[in-house]
Amino acid sequence: MATKYIRVSQSKWEGVYYYESTTKTYKGKPDVCYVVNFRITNRKVWEKVGWKSNGITPQSAQQYRAKRIQEIQLGTPILTAFERKAEALKRNRTIGEIATIYFETKGSSLKGFKADINRYEKHIVPFFQNLRVPNLTPFDMEALKRSMSGKADATIWNSLELVRRIINFGFKTNLCPPLSFTIEMPRRDNERVEYLNPQETEMFLHVLATHSNQEAARMLKLAYFTAMRRGEIFKLEDKDLDFHFNLIRIRDPKGKKTVSIPMNSIAKEIIEAQRQHRNRRFPSSPYLFPGKCGEQRVDCSAVDKIKAEVQLPKEFRIFHGLRHHYAVTLANSGQFTIDMIGDLLTHKSTAMTKRYGQYLPQTLQAAGAMAVTLLNGVTR
Repeated sequence: MATKYIRVSQSKWEGVYYYESTTKTYKGKPDVCYVVNFRITNRKVWEKVGWKSNGITPQSAQQYRAKRIQEIQLGTPILTAFERKAEALKRNRTIGEIATIYFETKGSSLKGFKADINRYEKHIVPFFQNLRVPNLTPFDMEALKRSMSGKADATIWNSLELVRRIINFGFKTNLCPPLSFTIEMPRRDNERVEYLNPQETEMFLHVLATHSNQEAARMLKLAYFTAMRRGEIFKLEDKDLDFHFNLIRIRDPKGKKTVSIPMNSIAKEIIEAQRQHRNRRFPSSPYLFPGKCGEQRVDCSAVDKIKAEVQLPKEFRIFHGLRHHYAVTLANSGQFTIDMIGDLLTHKSTAMTKRYGQYLPQTLQAAGAMAVTLLNGVTR
């Protein structure tokens, strides 16, 4: 039985018709598909525009009709229904296809590229690989969240953010229409601050001094004494080292703007020792800590062995943790303002730095004892 097309309005939206779906619903009612007709010479042509659930309205359907008539009048080739469908599919790729193009386009220059690939394959592929953006619903996002139940808040947040990033890329590159709803992001626990206790600090420095892989040890020691991020250390080149003014330039940091931090005396010793080591292995490499064949490093598995030897907790993120330890130590010394610590950490604002102002247990105990002394003095 042929589909019955119903004209939208007798007085408006010329040439615009619709039919109701027998299987799809939208807002509790049968979904509506808009179609248009026009004449080519003496032949009437019908073309499907799209579904109401995908944002198509009588007005947009009429605009589509007008555009098609104009194209015909200007001599643009008329595509068959099969050809139009093929063209439409190019602009409505599956999320798997979009993700492949996204990762190929961004490449290893993408920050967190390896983590994104792992996150995509582990958490997103089982749900969204073959789905198209117009078919996604908020329920799909909730299903993704439920599938990661028990994972860290940051893991769930990063996975949803990756889905959002891939879809936004697809829309900007005309690979898919925009998402019809806003992804509700879970709350991230960004307040976790890691630091070493005195015993761990002593063990950590001892292991660095005696470990067989001194290049990895110098890498962690530089992180410990400068609070540089892992990626910043991997990208560090000779041209970023100013021995005249004793500065380390950090290009394209998290805050995007190139900044400089002090090259303290220990950092200077570490850098000079590493340069000598690097020159023996890769004399033509510009990187301070080069990877394979002298290229920019993307990973360092040896630091995990050092972490294990120090017997740090499994959840301690070695580079993050050393950066946090640096900030907490300075904040609790009472000798640095939040602004000064923020500059050393290359933060764009002090809002991020303030979380490191939480006091260490021993500092709190000393403050509590001082409070008793002060209060006793007042009440006497």
